[in-house]
Amino acid sequence: MTNVTFSGGTDPTVPTPFKVGVAGAATIAAAGLAAAKLWEMRSGRLQQVAVDVRQATASMRSGTYMKLGDGELSHARHSVMGTYPAKGGRWSYLHTNFPNHRAAALKVLGVTEESRAAVAKAVATWNAQDLEEAIIAGKGAGGMVRSADEWKTHPQAAAIASLPLMEIEKIGDAPVEPLPRGDRPLSGIKVVDITRVLAGPTGARTLAEHGAEVMKITAAHLPNLGYQEWDTGHGKLSAQLDMRDPAQLETLRGLIQQADVFSQGYRPGTLGSRGLSPEELVKLRPGLVYVSLSAFGHKGPWASRRGFDTVVQTVSGITSRQGALFPGKDAGPQFYPLSAIDYCTGYLMATGAMIALARRAEQGGSWLVRISLAQVGKWLVDLGEVPESALKGIPAEFTQEELARWSMVTETPSGPLRHLRPAVQLSETPACWARPSVPLGYHRPVWPN
Repeated sequence: MTNVTFSGGTDPTVPTPFKVGVAGAATIAAAGLAAAKLWEMRSGRLQQVAVDVRQATASMRSGTYMKLGDGELSHARHSVMGTYPAKGGRWSYLHTNFPNHRAAALKVLGVTEESRAAVAKAVATWNAQDLEEAIIAGKGAGGMVRSADEWKTHPQAAAIASLPLMEIEKIGDAPVEPLPRGDRPLSGIKVVDITRVLAGPTGARTLAEHGAEVMKITAAHLPNLGYQEWDTGHGKLSAQLDMRDPAQLETLRGLIQQADVFSQGYRPGTLGSRGLSPEELVKLRPGLVYVSLSAFGHKGPWASRRGFDTVVQTVSGITSRQGALFPGKDAGPQFYPLSAIDYCTGYLMATGAMIALARRAEQGGSWLVRISLAQVGKWLVDLGEVPESALKGIPAEFTQEELARWSMVTETPSGPLRHLRPAVQLSETPACWARPSVPLGYHRPVWPN
């Protein structure tokens, strides 16, 4: 049996009461164990898995530790993004990093200028819950700040509580598919990744670091945050296809037909109209592993609601608790100092995909891996908190010596990229990326020979 060893101490690793280091290390180790299982199936040999808790924590804000050429890659959020006082002492969060979500929020608020002062003045006239619903109805993203106790009584929290952390279900019959030949756990496995932002792209990046051939698909009209693409692009091909165009959609379906894993992060039911539902794709490609990510799960009144790590933190009591212990200059709710839900979700998506591939090799079948940010957020909170007394004097940043030890330089088409290396150590098949990060759309949408 493969063993895991943890080093680097335990939480708190950064200033937050939540056990983000343990959560990150556990999910990274889970992916490492899944990769080791595939290697054992290939070779009959066991290997050791090791994770440093502090390095795992750093991996959950890896976008902040990149330098492209001689310059830093900016990871600043848009100035309007954040929490604002609403009526009755409540707070509202506006997710405005993407232009379309920013435009939606400003339209609802009736604000024409992109300034915090103008937005704050408008938010102050709203009931926070009414604003939450209005922004969602306007195709924006955000939420009312709730306490943990308030969230526990919410119907969506009850729906999430009825779900496991992650689901791996057989959804169709297909022949047994032995693992392809190769010298890495995922050698010969092809992955189509149409996810965006952090969680889903991290999942596909993790598959790449264990040897999968991953093709990232985006489109020119979709907004993106450049630094995140460099952070999650390691090991991937990157092509562009516009799913609104029937010919390009058919090209995408052709790529999936040749793939082993399809990973998507659209809201439940959204892709059905394009013939990309689990049911349709396992007909197109029997034996496919379909990985599905959503914000709030596939059950409950918020199942179709868009959301992000920060939105889940906001509505579930995390920012309320963080702000109580680490108040900022406005003494309001605060985000924890990394993206734990996003990255942990990504590592778990990769874990689920590898478990499903192992089952396909042993049992056959087509498989659905289903997870949500809110399910992972609940799991993180359920890990408990570190004692408040342990939080005194915790540094906000890692040492330069640690960051240097955890970093590497990769040559990219845009120059040398300094970034964090994979956080998991495997004794026989070291995690590594065979391809550098590249600009979006750098490759043609064709699998290499």
